[in-house]
Amino acid sequence: MSTGSWVSTSLPYLTPQQKDAWAAEAAAQGRRGTQRILYAGEAPAPAEVAVLLGIAEGEPVVVRRRLILLDERPNELTDTYYPLRIAQGTALTGTAKIRGGAVTLLAELGHVGALVREDVTAALPDEEERRTLDTAPDEPVLRLTRLTLDRDDCPIQVDRMVMPALRQRLRYEIRIG
Repeated sequence: MSTGSWVSTSLPYLTPQQKDAWAAEAAAQGRRGTQRILYAGEAPAPAEVAVLLGIAEGEPVVVRRRLILLDERPNELTDTYYPLRIAQGTALTGTAKIRGGAVTLLAELGHVGALVREDVTAALPDEEERRTLDTAPDEPVLRLTRLTLDRDDCPIQVDRMVMPALRQRLRYEIRIG
C-alpha cells in the first residue's frame, strides 16, 4: 500500500451519527476529510438504480452528488439515490449539509437500514470522472454500488461511488457467530 492510499470501511456510513462520519474517519487517521455537494434534487433514475430501487427506468428519484475530498484532494465521487416516497420535500433535495448525515435524517424519518449489499468492480473512468477525480488517463477506478434495505426488504437508498483505485483499499470486517 502506498503512503497516499486510503483504507476505508463502510460501517460508519451505515448507522445514524451525531457527527460527520467522513470527517471523523479521516481525523482518526490524522487526515482532513471534507466534501462538496455538486448537485441535489430530482432526476430520472438510471437503469441500474431503477432496478435496485424496484422502479421504472427514468422514474424520478432524489439524487445527491458529492465530491469527497481527503486533504483537499479528490478521493471519491458519490451519487446517492433515494425513492421520491422517502426523500421528496426533505433536506435530501437541497445542497445544505445535513446534521449527522443522510443516514441520520433517514432514521429520523423512520427509514432505518437493516441490510446492505455492496458490489465492487474496477474499470477505467469516463472523461468527467477522470477530470473530477484528477486521475491519469489510464488509471483505473473502483466502482462501489451499495444498496440499503429496511427491515421489510424495501430499498431506501442506493449509493454509486467512484474512487481512484490506486489511492484506495476497501476493508470488510465480518463478525461470524
